Amino acid sequence: MNSVSDLVASAKTVHARYLAGRMERETVREWVIRLGAYPKPHGDRVREAAEWFRAAQTDPVPLEVKLVDLDRLSAIVSG
Repeated sequence: MNSVSDLVASAKTVHARYLAGRMERETVREWVIRLGAYPKPHGDRVREAAEWFRAAQTDPVPLEVKLVDLDRLSAIVSG
């Protein structure tokens, strides 16, 4: 089991960088997919985000997709 506080801190950083355009979607996708197991409710949000990023592979990234990406990252933070 991984640390929830580390997860939340990392997710906030990834969210901020992606929102600001300092991180590519592919990097975010790889980060989310590689996250390990976490307790509920954060673990549920991590799994949902990983499923989203596996399924939603588009290039270039439409604004609608980026908004959902950011929503998934926010959900990880809030648990």
